[in-house]
Amino acid sequence: MLSGLVIVDKPQGWTSHDVVGRMRRLAGTRKVGHAGTLDPMATGVLVVGINKATRLLTYIVGTSKTYTATIRLGESTLTDDAEGEVTATRSAAAVTEEAVRAGIAALTGEINQVPSSVSAIKVNGERAYARVRSGEEVNLAARPVTIHRFEVHGIRRVRTGESAVESDGEALDVDVTVECSSGTYIRALARDLGEALKVGGHLTALRRTQVGPYTLDQARTLEQLAEQLDVLEMSQAARALMPNRELSDEETTELSFGRRIASGVRAGTSEAATPENPAAAFGPDGTLVALLADKGSYAKPVLVFAPDNEKHPPKQPSPVQQDGQ
Repeated sequence: MLSGLVIVDKPQGWTSHDVVGRMRRLAGTRKVGHAGTLDPMATGVLVVGINKATRLLTYIVGTSKTYTATIRLGESTLTDDAEGEVTATRSAAAVTEEAVRAGIAALTGEINQVPSSVSAIKVNGERAYARVRSGEEVNLAARPVTIHRFEVHGIRRVRTGESAVESDGEALDVDVTVECSSGTYIRALARDLGEALKVGGHLTALRRTQVGPYTLDQARTLEQLAEQLDVLEMSQAARALMPNRELSDEETTELSFGRRIASGVRAGTSEAATPENPAAAFGPDGTLVALLADKGSYAKPVLVFAPDNEKHPPKQPSPVQQDGQ
């Protein structure tokens, strides 16, 4: 049974669900999921799990993400990105590069961010974007996120005037790289930067270049995958994702039956592995056997991947498949 991760370079205009559907056909299985939604406008890294590898997705969702983006200052839209109707224009002619950089610095580090009102967050059981489309005003609560890096690569002055709200004012396009925690909305950063500079702002381009340890260099387009399905094998995927532990033959046998073994130390640190941040345990032949959490003097399997236990793995929550743009 084919199992592993596929690093997809998602095309513009496709939903993450569209990509999953395509991968089901290419892999010949229904058991396919993804680790963090990308908006249809966005392109870039979408991590897809096939068969047993879907059980790794939960641990990928919470990793940091990196994006390249273009923010337009001087125009606000309903969706905080280029797909939404322009709701206001204000000239950004007086906005200086120093002001832009100061505004970006204020949005770097640990911040409280209000997600876009057209996000996939549920409000009383219904997606926020569905409520907005039906004409309802949606106000979402702020949530803590961390912006590890918010770097400017270029600033260009552009003319506007062809949008729904006519204006001949001057706008600014700002090219940036953002490295952030899971759950960050990049279009909300564009909105908040524009509001801080009192000219409004929205996202005109977004490309995700990295999810945890998985990068754009590893990604393949759907056309390339249709010609050759490039799958990152389970052991390779887990080695890159989490701390590693090498097992003896005896430990491999014990874990294969779901039994605990002596506690280990996470590679390179003195911190114990936890159910939320486990260690990947590998047999002498390099095969991924289990994910381990330390508890006292013992290590217990959080997930077991050995064939003998495939029909009855430890119960785990379904992978969370949402992330913010």
